[in-house]
Amino acid sequence: MEAGFSTLDYIVFSVYAVVIVAVGLWVSRSKTGIQKTAQEYFLADKSLTWWAVGASLIAANISAEHFIGTSGSGFAIGLGIAAYEWIAAITLIIVAKYFLPVFLKNGIYTMPQFLESRFDKRVSTAFAVFWLLVYVFVNLTSVSYLGALALEKIMGVPLQYGIIGLLVFSGIYSIYGGLTAVAWTDVVQVIVLIAGGLVTTYLALDAVGDGSGVIAGMANLYEGAREHFVMVIPKGEIMIPDGVGGLKDAYQDLPGVAVVLGAMWLTNIGYWGFNQYIIQKGLAAKSIEDAKRGLIFAGYLKILIPLLVVIPGIAAWVLINKSTPEELSVMLNVPFEQIGTINKSDEAYPWLLKNFVPAGIRGLAFAALAAAIVSSLASMINSTSTIFTMDIYKVYFNPEASNNQLVKSGRLVAVVALLVAMLVAPQLASLDQVFQYIQEYTGYIYPGVVAVFCMGLFWRQITGNAALWTAIATIPAGIVFKVIYPDMPFLLRMGYVFIILLLIASMISFSEKKTFQNPAFKAAGKGSKSLSASYFFLVLGLLAAIVGVIQYSEWASIGFESVFMAAALFIMLGLILYTNVKMKTADPKSLTVDPVLFNTATPFNLGAAGIILIVGLLYYFFWM
Repeated sequence: MEAGFSTLDYIVFSVYAVVIVAVGLWVSRSKTGIQKTAQEYFLADKSLTWWAVGASLIAANISAEHFIGTSGSGFAIGLGIAAYEWIAAITLIIVAKYFLPVFLKNGIYTMPQFLESRFDKRVSTAFAVFWLLVYVFVNLTSVSYLGALALEKIMGVPLQYGIIGLLVFSGIYSIYGGLTAVAWTDVVQVIVLIAGGLVTTYLALDAVGDGSGVIAGMANLYEGAREHFVMVIPKGEIMIPDGVGGLKDAYQDLPGVAVVLGAMWLTNIGYWGFNQYIIQKGLAAKSIEDAKRGLIFAGYLKILIPLLVVIPGIAAWVLINKSTPEELSVMLNVPFEQIGTINKSDEAYPWLLKNFVPAGIRGLAFAALAAAIVSSLASMINSTSTIFTMDIYKVYFNPEASNNQLVKSGRLVAVVALLVAMLVAPQLASLDQVFQYIQEYTGYIYPGVVAVFCMGLFWRQITGNAALWTAIATIPAGIVFKVIYPDMPFLLRMGYVFIILLLIASMISFSEKKTFQNPAFKAAGKGSKSLSASYFFLVLGLLAAIVGVIQYSEWASIGFESVFMAAALFIMLGLILYTNVKMKTADPKSLTVDPVLFNTATPFNLGAAGIILIVGLLYYFFWM
């Protein structure tokens, strides 16, 4: 299935590769005789402007799992997979307004470092190990595998060589230059990936429209795959490949309204709010305002992403299922044997590039794919080295480490991570939709991540022991639910695990005796906005739980049980707000946050309102 790159394609792609490496090495160069500091290497010396923050966030996020994996899910399931992108756009508003300002105010390098300052070393180390395992064995492996799959299907590069090549290429400048190289090359990468992605989408829609343009193509796409344009997927309506030659219910991957009411929020809040290789870009911003504006900018880019990655997957489904081999042969003016077929969903995007993107432009389109892959790998490599160095090496092995020793440690662990990923990545070849593999296995830790971080940020009662046991219980609870309810969609399973973790954290926190005087205590509480809000959330949570019980059976086919997670979340918010002002004592390490920190200017508020409006309209038009 080799694409037969033309000389022009190779030139375009080679120019891209040379420019990226050159930019990465140039922006991260050091003056003669001057060693890089830890802040320069791990946080780009806190120099990123708002547009660099936004661009770098998206470049780190958009990867092979999107161009290959999300397109594969678009091919198999349809527009419903865009929920990950559109819910993320709203999540970025929450992160920008409530999470990132606290992190920046406390001047932290890593997420585990925040946990150490809020709780203790035990909690910090537990999450540092969590993240290192996820980055190396899930993120680095899946992204390099999907990228190598594209190289194999488009250029004929053997899978193992492709994995090695991508990891080495992304490591060249990221290991040498640190976050400075990663962030500023990301600005270039995001331009390339959006431009190249739009070109591929245009050509795919033009093909679906029989050469009559993208408007006709979009109309034909909707008519030819109407069942693919559904955001809320009921049980039993769409069957998709299971990766082992059979079929499974698409409800398993996207269980109805759980994408709006349930654990889709845990996935997004955990990823965008507390994931080191994402939030590190915000931590490197020049100012809190630059960080906030950067995340709003990224929110608008997230709304755009399904146009680049989901629509091409649906177009591939229409082209290969609604056209006969003879029609495709005439359309492309080549023998059908040369066109090939799509054996696995994740082959949809490479198949489009191979057949519908002409020579010359194919080099640009593939450069966009490579930009997405390399930028994400570089960010993951950098964050792996940051967490290991700042939260393991400096804490346990060399507390007095110099800047030079910290940078050397970061570079060494990055090389080790690359080698491990090279060995593990080929094992993913048996999967049909690697994007779902990523979501499910990161889903084992996100309930605990969200519970511990959010409570640590905003609840004065949660203790170090409560946080530690919540973290410890996270993965076992997920495994137990998987064993007992193997057919339960993982998004629903995550919701139930989250409820259990909230109970564990609450019971332990309330059972521990505290002597530290709560500085926010108000005996009367009259006129307190926190107290009024607590009553609102408690009532909302109880109403949601009651509706869930009453309608459980009738609406079971659309995953309405996810409302129980929403109810638990509302009740917990109410409990946090109530106890923050009504309990006399608190955990001694609880945070005192000035509400002024959460104030946002009119441009931010208008930008946030625009994101919410657009996402709301998209769900309205494509609900079911």
